[in-house]
Amino acid sequence: MRLYVLRHGETPWNKQHLLQGQTGADLDEEGVLLAEITAKAMRDIPIDLCVTSPLVRARHTAQILLEGRDVPIIEDDRLMEISLGEWEGKSFDLEKHQISAENYIAFRQDPFAYIPPKGGETIREVIDRTGSLYRELIRDDALQDKTILISTHGCASRACLNPLFDDPRDFWQGGVPLNCSVSIVDIKDGVGKITLQDHVYYGKEYYHNHFQLKQRADGS
Repeated sequence: MRLYVLRHGETPWNKQHLLQGQTGADLDEEGVLLAEITAKAMRDIPIDLCVTSPLVRARHTAQILLEGRDVPIIEDDRLMEISLGEWEGKSFDLEKHQISAENYIAFRQDPFAYIPPKGGETIREVIDRTGSLYRELIRDDALQDKTILISTHGCASRACLNPLFDDPRDFWQGGVPLNCSVSIVDIKDGVGKITLQDHVYYGKEYYHNHFQLKQRADGS
């Protein structure tokens, strides 16, 4: 089995530095373009099945990648982005004072110690639910020779792959994956190995680190 784990394309909320979580926006013009470039680069890769987050930005990205192909697309809530509760729709620019600086800095720098806002999930909860789907897939005898596209989100993709990292304590692996980045997992005899991580098929002119930690002027 081979998994292609994909983060969705760019959205207006990414550009506006708004926290999306389980709400958020559909792809913007550039998000569609990045998905189209990725689709063209992956056009010769046979995909047997797609499992996607039901959130519009992830499903739309999957649909672009699979346009013209007869590939089943299955929605699974376990691939949804981390719930950020009452933070969703607010700016992560800490100078705007819309969210807790302490909690957000922990989310980015020490995620296993992060305390979510009201209605939100912990990192461990996201690892558990994405891991449930991963284990279900790799134990399905009918899928052992299949290639599966997983269309999901920045934090959720890190959570899904977390048990496969050399150091699972390093949750972010250097940062949030770029929009439309792809990681490949090869599974043999129930054992998964990441054989490509955070690969993008577009040029550096489209690289955007929307999630660079923005601290307040007082250094907090």
